[in-house]
Amino acid sequence: MSDRTPDQIAEHVRHGMFANDRAARLLGIDILEVAPGRSTMTMQVRDDMLNGHDLCHGGFITTLADTCFAYACNSYDELTVASGFAVDILAPARLGDTLTAVGREVMKGGRIGLYDVDVANQRGERVALFRGRSYTMKGKPAVPPGRQF
Repeated sequence: MSDRTPDQIAEHVRHGMFANDRAARLLGIDILEVAPGRSTMTMQVRDDMLNGHDLCHGGFITTLADTCFAYACNSYDELTVASGFAVDILAPARLGDTLTAVGREVMKGGRIGLYDVDVANQRGERVALFRGRSYTMKGKPAVPPGRQF
């Protein structure tokens, strides 16, 4: 049994996952916090994220929310994957906007979990609501032993 606190385990997961998270690094996602069942991260909307209407493509907003979801549900250092999600885009995000995703655990029982992620811009305007369903693979760590970060 680990002598680390739940917060220390979540921080270990934060650093261990990010070391191998090429998608988050490519998109410039900054992980502000990972705690048991929670995470917060930001992403600035760049020119290469705009669609044909000069708005942030919904796929990038969804990727930010999905990343936030992933860190929240893996924060216990048990390998957890998405079994599905739904996202509602509520308002456009534009070039230069800083989007903040805040994820929280709604329910975790056995191998399944439910997480909500709110995405807002720098003015506090809600851009998206995301609900993710997770499946935990018991006995497998989220961060493999020996991973360097």
